[in-house]
Amino acid sequence: MSSVSKRLGKAEVRLKWDPSPWSRPPHHLDIIATTYSADAPYGQPVYVVHYDSRSPDGTINMPRHSETGLGFGYVEVMVLELDRLAPSFVRVVVGVAIHQNTGPKTFGDITNAGVLVVEGYQKLLEDDFAQVAGSTATTVAEFTRDSSGAWEFHAMVRGSDSDPVEFTAEMGGAGQL
Repeated sequence: MSSVSKRLGKAEVRLKWDPSPWSRPPHHLDIIATTYSADAPYGQPVYVVHYDSRSPDGTINMPRHSETGLGFGYVEVMVLELDRLAPSFVRVVVGVAIHQNTGPKTFGDITNAGVLVVEGYQKLLEDDFAQVAGSTATTVAEFTRDSSGAWEFHAMVRGSDSDPVEFTAEMGGAGQL
């Protein structure tokens, strides 16, 4: 697991994928973030952010969302303003889930899929989901706050076969590491 140890401020998670073939139902992928408190850094998330929500304080949001992929690069973006998160939060886990409403799909079924995590111009992670090709969801990143208050990034590509709802409940648990 690689990590970047520095005072992270504002990170972006970007997602890309090609549209499904013309005769097939659209592929729909989503970025999901879960936040954890100092009281339970591996317990239940305090809140979950996805395409249909944002964090209560606006520090984690999705300014760009796609339900079909466009094949034009990164079409979905989640912004995490880590330097603005309340001190009670010590961990944020980010994942990607594939909607399963048109039958089972894995990352191996989706062409040109990829995730990019950046802070400013610094690339923290770039992955094409090849290592989780048989999975329907995957964690991609973990951000943790150290005792000085600085945020650290850890690449955390770990596949899952859970549906998106189950995945959000389990993605940050200690068993996922």
